[in-house]
Amino acid sequence: MSAARAVVFAYHDVGVRCLRALISGGVDIALVVTVADDPHETRWYASVAATAADYGLEVIAPADANSAELERTLAHLKPDFIFSFYYRSMLGAPLLRAARRGALNMHGSLLPKFRGRAPVNWAILKGEHQSGATLHYMVERADAGDIVDQLSVPILQDDEAREVFAKVTVAAETILVRSLPGLLAGSAPRRPQPILPGEYFGRRTPADGRIDWSRPALEIHNLVRAVAPPFPGAFGVVGGERWQIHRTRLSSQSAPAGAGACLFARAGGCYLACADGVLRLLDAADARGPIDLVSLARTVSQPVPLA
Repeated sequence: MSAARAVVFAYHDVGVRCLRALISGGVDIALVVTVADDPHETRWYASVAATAADYGLEVIAPADANSAELERTLAHLKPDFIFSFYYRSMLGAPLLRAARRGALNMHGSLLPKFRGRAPVNWAILKGEHQSGATLHYMVERADAGDIVDQLSVPILQDDEAREVFAKVTVAAETILVRSLPGLLAGSAPRRPQPILPGEYFGRRTPADGRIDWSRPALEIHNLVRAVAPPFPGAFGVVGGERWQIHRTRLSSQSAPAGAGACLFARAGGCYLACADGVLRLLDAADARGPIDLVSLARTVSQPVPLA
């Protein structure tokens, strides 16, 4: 019996690990479709293009995944499966129909929660205590198809987005490895996904990292870790200057009486007084570069206003 044939749309660490899982599972990869790297982004993740080339697979990075040319290519290849692993575009109906046995996507959340873009970042921002990965069939609506399998991972209080994404990558690989035999045999489970209101989230931009110091400390802490480097980062005005706030921690320190939202120093550390509590400032930068917080703590004698 010949191996099942697949066309794989993939990017990022999830794309690399899941592509390797398919290869390990004996799937015939007829074509890998990936995304050209954005020169304005810091690429901190593994390369699908390099991985495909290492295995001698044909790999392309078209400007438009839903072009008529690619539709003709898939119609010619007649794949049994199409897989999408963190590919950056939705696949249209003509592409999905080219998969004779099914088109499946690996999404970085526990669907039906956090459908759409940047699910790991949104989950942290919203204060979730777990995330995960979900393997589901693709339909024309984003992240709305029947679920094959999913696996949860914890989000700890101080986990940053990159750390949670690493956990989600392992979950995605685990799901695919354990689901692949059933997919190939035609016996994999398939359950309808309820579409919950308010669970679709859109793309985030660097401007979304602006800190409103009048918000609760936990909310600000969640924003900081949701967009911490290598993502664009949170930022706010401290003493009239724009600072990048890269790392914080909830603190039991009390804020200076009557000072409002402010930066203050105490016991050798720098702290941020917010609406209802205090954050320890652990990593920050200004226009000149990284800020030496130990030295700053020695020089700050009065609260510095936050705006």
